[in-house]
Amino acid sequence: MPGGRLTADDRRRIADGLADGLGYAEIGRSLGRPASTIMREVTRNGGPAGYAADRAHDATRHRARRVKTARPPARPIADSDHGRDPHAVRAFTESFIALLVQQGLPRMEARVLTCLYVTDSGALTAADLVERLRVSPASVSHAVGFLEQQDMIRRDRVPGERRERYAIDEEVWLRSLAASLRMNDALADASRQGAEILGAATPAGARFASSVDLLNLLSEAFRQVLDQWRGSRR
Repeated sequence: MPGGRLTADDRRRIADGLADGLGYAEIGRSLGRPASTIMREVTRNGGPAGYAADRAHDATRHRARRVKTARPPARPIADSDHGRDPHAVRAFTESFIALLVQQGLPRMEARVLTCLYVTDSGALTAADLVERLRVSPASVSHAVGFLEQQDMIRRDRVPGERRERYAIDEEVWLRSLAASLRMNDALADASRQGAEILGAATPAGARFASSVDLLNLLSEAFRQVLDQWRGSRR
């Protein structure tokens, strides 16, 4: 059924769609599924050229059995003092993770970021993250690498020790907004170039020219917010 697990018949229809040269969106519409579901299914089971319905179905059942016997992952927890309600903290933590995932952050990266966010110190070592999240060191390493690239966390040295820890601060969303501003400016420049190359009098060129106007307005709004925030902090 739509929204439930893919059935063997669903996977056969996916294989048929790939053989016919259909895109993920077209296959998804025929099954009543989002394109992202089809893409994940195909990617984890051999890719467009190697996807086989029966093999994919068997592999999925094997993964499901393996997950059932695995130790359930722990929810990231905040520091235990200050008289907090642990149930309320866990519920908020899960909802915040879900919100970050909804905004486009991969789930493991969202769990690591939230684990740091709800910790009063705002800093944990890789071993701390592995213990709190009950995941592999490799999963933590991949997640913190991604978050560092996005300038959402920083790497610190534990005072007096050789260990490193990962830290978050109150300017995480400020840096994220600054990164969005840089991307928006890059899109505006590319759109301006597209309008010039395609010709502003053509439908395609006019489309790019219109995008430039909108992107410039967004960049100006971003800059005003950043300036206002910095002024208030001073």
